[in-house]
Amino acid sequence: MKIRTVGIFLFDDVEVLDFAGPFEVFAVTVINRFAPDEFAPFDVTTVSEHGGMITARNGLKVMTDHSFQTAPDYDILVIPGGMGTRREVHNLNVIKWIQERMEQVELMTSVCTGSFLLAEAALLDGKSATTHWASINRMRETYPSVAVQENIKFVDAGSIISSAGISAGIHMAFHVVHRLLGQEVAQGTAKDMEYDITFD
Repeated sequence: MKIRTVGIFLFDDVEVLDFAGPFEVFAVTVINRFAPDEFAPFDVTTVSEHGGMITARNGLKVMTDHSFQTAPDYDILVIPGGMGTRREVHNLNVIKWIQERMEQVELMTSVCTGSFLLAEAALLDGKSATTHWASINRMRETYPSVAVQENIKFVDAGSIISSAGISAGIHMAFHVVHRLLGQEVAQGTAKDMEYDITFD
């Protein structure tokens, strides 16, 4: 079975649970848990523009695994949110990198206001998407070509999946596991994390 590479983009003032929630879901997912042929289907690493240390919201320091230059090819990319997105949305190097990665990944995902980076990269034009409840109107005003959805945990638009604020990224990550690997694996991961979730 294929191991999918998951990249989680980090930057200064990124919201901690935005990236840590999906990181945990993908990192602890296994197939045939406790069996001799137990298999981890996701290889999860972090990436920042220049590599090295970033300082997340509330002062948490994280040493990233890769820079844009050293990052491997990713099958899944997670773009989290946080106050730092208000700066990164004007970072042309970041926006260009996201655009380039969209051509390579199987799934591009966002959490919270990470969707603003996808919208700035023109990846959400004509698509449905969501973001943190407090930023719904700002997204509608800033990116009128995006069909912004509210009161929903995540929006699956095919190759792009966006999720609402902070803890909703966990729901989105479980949805990805369910979509790619099935309900049994997703439910096993949720049980391992002692997380209550139902799958459609």
